Amino acid sequence: MIETRHLTKKFGDFVAVDDLNLSIAQGELFSLLGLNGAGKTTTIKMLSCLILPTSGDAIILNKNLIKDSQYIKQKLNVSPQETAIAPNLNVQENLEMIAGIYGISKNEIPRMVEEMVTVFNLTDVRKKKTKLLSGGMQRRLSIAMALITEPEILFLDEPSLGLDVIARRELWAIIRKIKDKTTIILTTHYLEEAEALSDRVAIMQKGRIKAIGTVDELLNQTGSKTLEDAFILLNQEEIIK
Repeated sequence: MIETRHLTKKFGDFVAVDDLNLSIAQGELFSLLGLNGAGKTTTIKMLSCLILPTSGDAIILNKNLIKDSQYIKQKLNVSPQETAIAPNLNVQENLEMIAGIYGISKNEIPRMVEEMVTVFNLTDVRKKKTKLLSGGMQRRLSIAMALITEPEILFLDEPSLGLDVIARRELWAIIRKIKDKTTIILTTHYLEEAEALSDRVAIMQKGRIKAIGTVDELLNQTGSKTLEDAFILLNQEEIIK
């Protein structure tokens, strides 16, 4: 589904993503794990065609990231760190609005809204203004709005950031439900989240991939007993600073 080739992004003299080479398979839930500033969000912005790379390239759905960006944009969606909802609309209206923006036919919208409300357990609050929802409910809705377009690839950027433990676990359960239908690329700095959800994990530091593989493979690569130990070992210099 995704293959990057020496993908690099610079902001002036600062290298945010440095010579990124990775491949992500269809149906995979792939996590980018790293400290704040590791380059995770910048990577997602490039792969979702929101910003151009400084150099390098990527092939997404057998199309070129730069030359075929309009086609690629139609096949993916992003749930950003910031909860992207209209606060004065209710849950159903938010879903209907985003479906309309993406050109889903009026005949299809009710079915798709109903599916999202059901999958994301939003039935009891569907008529409630979203500014009155809890943070966990708002995150659910934000992801539902990204998924209603039925993307082949879904980017989840820090999906559980700021949520309490219970809301985070509820969101994980929903992500497990939807991972069978779409390829998911998730960024997180929660070690437990990466371990609970991922098929494979890439640990990033200063814009580069330090290690990549399943959790078991990462443990073997680093000689660690836990993902936390592996992460600390790979980020030891940054953590000391």
